[in-house]
Amino acid sequence: MDAAATDINTFIELETQVWEALRNGDSEADTRLLAEDFLGVYPSGFAGRSDHAGQLANGPTVADFELHNPRLVALSDNDVLLAYRADWHRLVRGQRGARESMYISSLWSQRSGRWVNVFSQDSPVEVPEVQASPTASGAAPT
Repeated sequence: MDAAATDINTFIELETQVWEALRNGDSEADTRLLAEDFLGVYPSGFAGRSDHAGQLANGPTVADFELHNPRLVALSDNDVLLAYRADWHRLVRGQRGARESMYISSLWSQRSGRWVNVFSQDSPVEVPEVQASPTASGAAPT
């Protein structure tokens, strides 16, 4: 199946499987979905497949997640880029942490007849500063 003929839902499902592996603490599923030469680029630095799967050594790292606004770019018959926004809660010592949001770009390549994640980059969502509200007189505070 070439990338041009592939529906975006195929790649949303694959990406969801990666997130489910993180939610379930399933390092085998995570490893299976990532290419051997996988490269992740994160705010904390670079990571390979063993780093990505290794984060699950002590169990799940994600409490819950939602994927939003997916976009697909077919780069070739065997390569696609899926970009989307992810909102999730990290698990910290078994407790649900604060909500986090990232824009994520994932490169999926078809190798030996199956799609694997070759590259992923996470970019934090910047929250705009809240503008000062006017005072009762209508003038902005000084």
